[in-house]
Amino acid sequence: MLSITKKVIFLPVKIIMIEKTLKYSFIRIVIKALIGLTIILFAYASNAQTIEIGGFGGTSYYLGELNPALPYNQTQLAYGALARYNINPRWAAKFSYYRGNVQGSDATGGSVINRDLNFKSKINDFSLVAEFNFWEYFTGSKKNFFTPFIFGGISFFTFKPTSSSGVALQPIGTEGQNIGFANRNPYNLYSVAFPFGFGFKYSISERFGLTFEWGMRKTLTDYIDDVSTTYYLTGSNINPDYPAEILSDPSMTHDPFMQRGDDQTKDWYNYTGITVTYKFDLQNNKRCNNVEWK
Repeated sequence: MLSITKKVIFLPVKIIMIEKTLKYSFIRIVIKALIGLTIILFAYASNAQTIEIGGFGGTSYYLGELNPALPYNQTQLAYGALARYNINPRWAAKFSYYRGNVQGSDATGGSVINRDLNFKSKINDFSLVAEFNFWEYFTGSKKNFFTPFIFGGISFFTFKPTSSSGVALQPIGTEGQNIGFANRNPYNLYSVAFPFGFGFKYSISERFGLTFEWGMRKTLTDYIDDVSTTYYLTGSNINPDYPAEILSDPSMTHDPFMQRGDDQTKDWYNYTGITVTYKFDLQNNKRCNNVEWK
């Protein structure tokens, strides 16, 4: 009887440990995959025709509970760096780091009335994507000097939502995570996304290339905006001087388990902008001059 009691007591603890182990194992697998693919690309670069290094400048925005369907709503500045391996005239692989601000609010997002929520966050995005050129393209070519393209791949990103006044939202548990309400736990400030999009490449000169790109990121988290499930406080009992309470329900009109967000949908974010790159030849000049697609 005693052994049964111990099993019953420790079973929830074991379940939580297993869930955390699986979660962190998945993140480790994704990170290792990104690192492994990057190493493979570096190793393969010796056989590639060219490598391009450059910078990105543009805008970023997000789609989620506080901006369900308005592209470029509350657009913010974004910037970053990239390395592109041109494998052949049609295919390239790109590793990039983009950093952008995103924000949203019920006041401007056309979302839920009488909720009064808002947020802002910085997103650090590390992406590895494959690019396919619709036409043959080569930076420096006088013949194949422009092309539209599409891309897709995988990203690892970090975020940190705060209120418009700068209060970090994840640590205060706005949906009852800190007290285990409805068995909720604090969410992670990192996740995985799947980038995809399209663009246009243009060769400015023998060494410089210009690219316009539009790229969405479909994420595996619903907490970029700190809004996902239900309320956990009785609005009429909220102390407006206590940030952990008032930032959960600014209108002070809801009850526990009333809908605050939609946990069946995940958040998205977008980078749109221009990259300028400088080309380096990875083969000797004599061999490069004989490349038929140059």
